[in-house]
Formats: sequence, structure tokens, C-alpha cells
Amino acid sequence: MTRQKYFYLILAIILLVIIGFFFFSKSNKNQQITAKVKKGNFPIEVTTTGELIAKSSEKIYGPQALRQVQIWQVKIQDIIPDGTVVDSGQYVASLDRTEISNKIKDEETNLEKLESQMTKTRLDTSLELRSARDELINLKYALEEKKITLDQSKYEPPATIRQVQIELEKSERAFEQAEKNYKLRYQKAVANMQEVSASYNQAKRKLEQMTDVLKQFNVVAPKAGMVIYRRNWDGNKIGIGSTVNAWDNIVAELPDLSEMISKTYINEIDISKIKTGQQVQIGIDAFPEKKFSGRVTEVANIGEQLQGTNAKVYEVKILVKEFDSILRPAMTTKNTILTSVIDTVLFIPIEAIFNNDSVTFVYQKKGSSVHRQQVIVGASNDNEIIIKAGLQEGDEVLLVPPDKSEKMSLETLPKEIIAKFKVKPVQLKNTKPGKVPPQKK
Repeated sequence: MTRQKYFYLILAIILLVIIGFFFFSKSNKNQQITAKVKKGNFPIEVTTTGELIAKSSEKIYGPQALRQVQIWQVKIQDIIPDGTVVDSGQYVASLDRTEISNKIKDEETNLEKLESQMTKTRLDTSLELRSARDELINLKYALEEKKITLDQSKYEPPATIRQVQIELEKSERAFEQAEKNYKLRYQKAVANMQEVSASYNQAKRKLEQMTDVLKQFNVVAPKAGMVIYRRNWDGNKIGIGSTVNAWDNIVAELPDLSEMISKTYINEIDISKIKTGQQVQIGIDAFPEKKFSGRVTEVANIGEQLQGTNAKVYEVKILVKEFDSILRPAMTTKNTILTSVIDTVLFIPIEAIFNNDSVTFVYQKKGSSVHRQQVIVGASNDNEIIIKAGLQEGDEVLLVPPDKSEKMSLETLPKEIIAKFKVKPVQLKNTKPGKVPPQKK
């Protein structure tokens, strides 16, 4: 073969490659992604992210008598890792003992002072009553002497006898007064001793109570289970360095893993659709292949604003119907709540809906041609939207705008259909069409 023939052969191959590339690229460019209008039951769903929690749990409490010993909050000094499995009576956490240890030292000092005061009061009382008894004895002797003197004076003049009688009466009166005073002193001494003893016993009981509370600063599990950190008001877990107050002294929890709940928050736009008893499909982010069924058991009546967001949300609890050992608290769930099912309607993918000004339309394909078709849409879910008018079952629509779509004609709906669905008349402007954001009802 001559060199000239080689040249022509190579040139032909190059031309074939160029022509093939041109047609291939053109076919790819003109390739269109389409979908057909379907007819059937249309589920209205609300999808939300949740977090697994146990339906019920055993609380692990700290010291029970913190308020009685006037300790209002205590810091967690140490706690076992979140998710640790423990047996009944096993160590869970320890609390900071600084404040109660100082209180115990102060109470011990106070108890020593009261003990000294009680001893001093006992001694003072003993001395005072002994002095009073000695005085009574002396008055009794003096009274006997006066009686003897009176007996010996019966032969004396009447004036002398009278004088002795008066002195005897004075002695009797002094003895009676001394006896009454002694009884009062005795009662006073008993009252003083009771007061000091009561203060001493009260301080002693307080010290014993503090000592008992101190023993509870080592927190143990009330039963076997998995220890889960509790969350405080802002959603953060209570761990080392967190405080436990005297009114809510829960250190951790032992959840019952046999019944789990997905706690989620629904935006106020969708909360009107959510009712108790609705069925839910639950997915676990950690195990995408696992699917569970659930049921809405509780819907909050009052909305709240989550930290770091401006949206108003409502708390919703979903009971997981099945049990699986892989389910653990704090796992993230994807909840698809079936709010309703609309029977026998037409629907297409949301991606096929576009708008231009006030007109909603699709790119409908008929054979090899494509035109813009006005449609009236209804409710939607995460993937599809209902078509009320403008299309028929089996019609083919494009999911992306074709080339030169802005130059395509728009086929509008009849006036009676527009009036029936109360749609604004078509007033097109020369603007580039764009996708319609889904409007759920």
C-alpha cells in the first residue's frame, strides 16, 4: 500500500471520529429526563429528625436530705462513662464533699460548746439547789428552836410569851417561803437543763444527719441497667462538673430499653397535621438498613423555641412498636409521619413543577416536541405533588427545562377550569422560568 493510501485512510478515520463525537455530544445534550403522570393514592407525610429516649427509666438520685442540712446544690466530682452497664449497688458517681465537710466541722465545734454549756449549767444548778437546801435546813432548825423557846416561856410574863410567839410565827413564815422558793428554783433548774439538753441533742442529731448524708455522696445504682446521663433544661448532658440541686437531685438514669420513644420537634407550619395515633416509619441513622414502625402518642399543646433557632416548634413523642437490642438512647432517628392519604389523584415529581410570575406549569413532552403546559397543583409531600388540572394519567413531563425553554409557547387551561379552581388569569412577563417551591397543605 502506498503512502498516499495510508494518508487517505488516516484522514477518513479522523473524520469518522469527529463526526461520531459530534453526534454523540449532540445526543447527550438533547437527552431529556422525563417522568410520567401517575394515578393512585397519595400519602401526605411529614418527615422530621428525632432522638431516641426510653419511655420509662429508673432515676439514680443523689443524697435525699440536702435541704435538711441546708445544702442547696452540689457538684458532680466524678461519674462513670455514659452508656456503662452496671449491677445493682455498683458505683455510679461521687459528689463534691467540700461544703458538707465544712458544715460537719462547724457542727462538731458547736456540739462541743453545747456540751460544755450543759456541764456548766448542771454544775451551777447543783450548787444553787444545794445552797437552797442548806438554807431550808437552817430555817427548820431555827423554827424548832423557837418552838422550844415558846414552851419554856409559859411561866414568863404575857408580853414575853407574846414576843416569843411572834418570833415563832416569823420563823414558820420564813420556812414556808423558803420551801416555795426552793420549788421554784428547782423548776427553773429543770427548765434550764431541758433547754440546754434540747440544744445539745438537736445539734447531735444534726451532726448524725450530716454524717448520714455524707455517706450518700457516693452514688450507687438502685438496680442493674445501663447508665445514661441526664439532660438539663438547655439539652446539655449532666456530667463531671455539673451541679445537682436539692429540689431535683437526679444524677443519672437507668432507662428501660424494652420500650423506646423518638422525641422530635415539629415546625408550627406542620403541627396542625399531626395527631395522636398516626402511623410513623422510623429509620435509625446508625443502622440505615433497619426500619421500624411507630405511632404518635403525644403532641405538645404549647410551642417552644429551641436554643439557637428562631423557629417555633412543638414537641412530639413517637412510640417505637418493635423491640431491637440495637436501639439505644440518644440515637438519631428519621421519622416519616403519615398524616393522611388522598385517594385516587394524579401526581408527578416536585422537580417537574415550574413557575413564571403567577403561572404554574410543566414542560410536557408529546412525541418529539415539548411545550409548556399550565397546571393547577394541590398538596405535596417530600417528593411528589398532586396535579388537579392540566395533565392526564400517562402524560410525560420533563424534570429539567429543555434548551431555549424561555421561547416555548404556554398552553393555558380553559377559563371554566381556572374559574373553578379560582386561579388568577395568565399575565405572562418576559422572564426566565424557575422552579416552584413546594407548598404543602
